[in-house]
Amino acid sequence: MASEWCIGIIGGSGLYAMSGIEDAQWIAIETPWGDPSDEVLCGRIGDVKVRFLPRHGRGHPVSPSELNARANIDALKRAGCTDILAISAVGSLREELEPGRFAIVEQFIDRTKGRPSTFFTSGFVTHVSMADPVCPRLSEMAANAVAAAGGKVAVGATYLAMEGPQFSTRAESRMYRQWGADVIGMTAMPEAKLAREAELPYALVGMVTDYDCWRDGEAVDVAEVVTQMQANSQLARDAVMQFIAALPEARAASPIDTALDDAVITAPDEHDPAVMARLDAVARRLFD
Repeated sequence: MASEWCIGIIGGSGLYAMSGIEDAQWIAIETPWGDPSDEVLCGRIGDVKVRFLPRHGRGHPVSPSELNARANIDALKRAGCTDILAISAVGSLREELEPGRFAIVEQFIDRTKGRPSTFFTSGFVTHVSMADPVCPRLSEMAANAVAAAGGKVAVGATYLAMEGPQFSTRAESRMYRQWGADVIGMTAMPEAKLAREAELPYALVGMVTDYDCWRDGEAVDVAEVVTQMQANSQLARDAVMQFIAALPEARAASPIDTALDDAVITAPDEHDPAVMARLDAVARRLFD
């Protein structure tokens, strides 16, 4: 069944605002998981509804290790989002992924620790598949949008999610290359996992800011990263506009829209009402 698009845009480091949004209004959204990183900028681009959330908050006050990813995804779901396009600054683990290039992420290796990574706790245990963690439809459209905006783009990247806020040691960086990772960042996990649990198709555009420290004699320099982020940010905004403009008029259903089908394992008579109450946005389809 075709429906209306409502695109959630998660802005990463260097992307704290979106131009071109009409009827724009910052709206505070309360969630059972606490406060999201910021208010959500609600409006439209053309005929498409958009919801923009700066991942680190406007002005970057929120550390990657303290992001409330559950609140962020829940807030976007409450705001009516059907799909999420995430933008993230990343370091490169491959010579051919030079600073300034954009990488469309296909897979993740999660090395984060201590971050709540699920909406589904005891009383409503659920296991969703993460074999293919991003939406191929959105990812293809995102790659086309970057190219249309004049950017260099690589597809099929594997993203290594590290805890941070420190950068990698040289030994870690070289190990991640051996594991098959292509880019490295601190924020896309558990964000992508939570988007899947919320039945929100998710695509991630990585903006390469630097080479990670696997190169001999080189280390990540924050000043250089910030300079490259600023250079990337306008292209990212242009790519978002191209992405929105190229959306089909009607949104065809995605298999991810029903990712929770057959995923709940707790028997109905063991469902915890308090746990289910917190899922009123994330899993509301199951309770209708």
